[in-house]
Amino acid sequence: MEIGCKAEKNKIYIFFVGELDEYSSSKVKQKVDKIIDQTTVNQSVIFDFSQTSFMDSTGIGVLLGRYKKLKKLGIKGYVYNPSFQVDKILQISGIYDVMPKYKRG
Repeated sequence: MEIGCKAEKNKIYIFFVGELDEYSSSKVKQKVDKIIDQTTVNQSVIFDFSQTSFMDSTGIGVLLGRYKKLKKLGIKGYVYNPSFQVDKILQISGIYDVMPKYKRG
């Protein structure tokens, strides 16, 4: 799993490349927390899953944990462009009830 980020105006895009599963979850948590802790953005963080080929329940837990962290900081979190497989997992988990999809405008 590779993780990247890009700042754009009052948004930070965090990119996940590969599989977000039990094996990669610890590394992902640490890296994403570091990105969030170092950010001065106060509007939103967009989690880009367009290059994520697989996600399991551990990945859902990682995402929910980062969402809770953002919420405490007053920052909105969004899911962006999930692959078909990842979108299906996110729908089944009910994540969209708390973290909506981001629509680029």
